[in-house]
Amino acid sequence: MKAGYMYILLCSNGQYYTGSTADLEKRLAQHKSGQGANFTRKYLPVELVYFEEFSRIDEAFYREKQVQGWSHKKKEALISGESSVLPKLSRNYTQWGKPE
Repeated sequence: MKAGYMYILLCSNGQYYTGSTADLEKRLAQHKSGQGANFTRKYLPVELVYFEEFSRIDEAFYREKQVQGWSHKKKEALISGESSVLPKLSRNYTQWGKPE
């Protein structure tokens, strides 16, 4: 049985909301009804676009904090399954060098 989920919602303003929970269906219903986080309440409707399952809730929480710090482009790569570009999107501007 899974004990935790990290999830990403697409909000009506085009931004992503990243969260974690022990009960994904219940939490998603809360977000959609306006009873979720302040951010999602402000930008309804929301759509679940990605989630990961974990055996422990603390692992899901750790992953949430990791992904929250990512850029919009990096989150989009994760959502679309383009894991090969994630390292490139992790580099900061001082690591880019000359354009390809």
